[in-house]
Amino acid sequence: MNVIINRVAEFLRKHPPFSFLEEGDLLSVAQSVEISYLSKDEWLFHQGEPARPHFFILKEGQIMLQEAGEIREYCDVGDVFGILALLGKRPYVLDALAGENCLIYAIPVAIFEKLLEKNPKVSLYFAAGFAAGQVVFKADLEKGQEARMEFSRKSEDHSLLIFSGQSAFRISKNVLTCQPENTIREAAQLMDERQVSSIIICNEQGYPLGIITDKDLRSKVLSKGISPDKPCSEIMSSPVITRKPDTAFADLYLSMIKNRLHHLILTEDGTAESPVSGILSDHDILLSMGNSPAVLIHALNNASTIEEMAQIRDRAETMLRYYLENEVAMDFVAGVMTEINDVIIQQAIAFGKKHLSKDYSEMEEVPFAFLSLGSEGREEQLLRTDQDNAILYGNVEADLKEKAQEYFQQLGSYVVEAMLTCGFSACPANIMASNADLVLPLSKWKAKFSEWVLHPSPEALLRSSIFFDFRVISGSLALGDELSFHVFEEIKKKPVFLNFLAKNALQNPPPLGFFRNFLVEKSGEHRDQFDIKARAMMPLTDLARLLVLYHGVSGINNTFKRFEKLAEIEPNYQELFTQAAKAYEILMRMRAIEGLQNGNSGRYIAPEKLGKIQRQLLKNTFGPIGELQDIIQVRFQLDFFRS
Repeated sequence: MNVIINRVAEFLRKHPPFSFLEEGDLLSVAQSVEISYLSKDEWLFHQGEPARPHFFILKEGQIMLQEAGEIREYCDVGDVFGILALLGKRPYVLDALAGENCLIYAIPVAIFEKLLEKNPKVSLYFAAGFAAGQVVFKADLEKGQEARMEFSRKSEDHSLLIFSGQSAFRISKNVLTCQPENTIREAAQLMDERQVSSIIICNEQGYPLGIITDKDLRSKVLSKGISPDKPCSEIMSSPVITRKPDTAFADLYLSMIKNRLHHLILTEDGTAESPVSGILSDHDILLSMGNSPAVLIHALNNASTIEEMAQIRDRAETMLRYYLENEVAMDFVAGVMTEINDVIIQQAIAFGKKHLSKDYSEMEEVPFAFLSLGSEGREEQLLRTDQDNAILYGNVEADLKEKAQEYFQQLGSYVVEAMLTCGFSACPANIMASNADLVLPLSKWKAKFSEWVLHPSPEALLRSSIFFDFRVISGSLALGDELSFHVFEEIKKKPVFLNFLAKNALQNPPPLGFFRNFLVEKSGEHRDQFDIKARAMMPLTDLARLLVLYHGVSGINNTFKRFEKLAEIEPNYQELFTQAAKAYEILMRMRAIEGLQNGNSGRYIAPEKLGKIQRQLLKNTFGPIGELQDIIQVRFQLDFFRS
């Protein structure tokens, strides 16, 4: 008997919510289990029957939960079902039919009710709607987020949000040097050319004699009125403190703290009697002191090359992973990653403008706006997926039209290349600011949007779904506002455009149909994988965009923020819109985690590799899609609408 109990306990231990039980409680449950056998096509219970004093977990085989002969859900090994006896003590709302020979563990409600009160994780599991065939209540998505956070907590050390990866620090090896007889002016010119904050004064053997920094130029030359034609030796800080380049980070940092240094010189043997091999600045220390948003953004703003920005963006992935695994609020995560991506673009634009200024000086006064589109426009690009962007610039005189087009396309190409260097992918459809068709003056952008609204072809609707989410990243906000105003005015003139947009938004049905298996790809590279972007996220983004356009809401691009706004505008559907917002946040998190784990975009997920909680939580996010699509169907009279 003990052998059987131990085997039951061993099985239960592998599956939630039993995996949350303490050993004594688990053995108590195992001891009370009743084991049942069902042959293929045999019924366990029928809809309308009084709930039994047990709920069930499938040990072997397959159970089909049905309603009026239609399969609602398949129960696999380890799935818990029939829990109305536990939660509501109501008649069964579904039929349970054995799809094949089954072995079932029946667990008495009486013994488990005590555990619900004793163990909050067990209670949370059921409250989150994770049991198979469970009636999904409106609060389940919020509970689902809470449950996943509780069940998969990675770390209680919140200091990791600021300090992570302290062993990774950068030493500048290509050190700028000059000799003591060089003038202060020459040294300053060298520092400006190289865009560095210090220069080491060395003798002919390359041994360090002193150092001049930006601060020295301010405090010892400009403020004192010293002639810049005097030799460097007159203002250099000397003697210098040196260390070996392979010294541990902690020792290097401590040396700088003790000696109040902003720069620490590294030499081959660690003394001033050997050649310089590197330099460590307090800026480098700052970069090494963690992957917090403030540190990363500060580092990006002070980066002098695209390559340096690429290294910093790589480090942002560590921070992102931590945030996702520890269930940090998605609006915060999305906001941080958006700011990091925006700063990269803004810095790339600044670099590009400086690069082009010599040949296009007359363009400096022409207003322009760099537009991010798609997921980055919606502030939802957590991973470095495809970039979608364009350039809008002010209307110019006829004699400058050709040069303006040439300048802004080159600027766009510079930014696109910078983004590629920083790890972002190219857009397969070439929707990038390097494409001449997407670098246009305001008049042509207005004409393009007007054409899409007036003649909503399938191609125009596809473009609308990308371009209507534009957001100004750098440049003239006024240009962006004028274009946005134009779009809303055009839609007012032809409101039937929204019917076309609504029809397009219903192209993807709910990803499970009526709680059947996941709709997976049938062929190709991603066969048997679930497309979380096309089948779950895009329907929600399309529906949110459609409804904010319908209400004339501008200035809110983010999908879950759009749903939150819609909840204010339409209080009758407040609960549904709130659930849709939560569903989208969950989907964003799942996709990003999948992408980080597999080093890809996270778009395609193998359902069988998800844990039971993840799988059920993913299923629960699909509920709002179907309800919203039903509302759209009626509101835009799509049963009577003909394109």
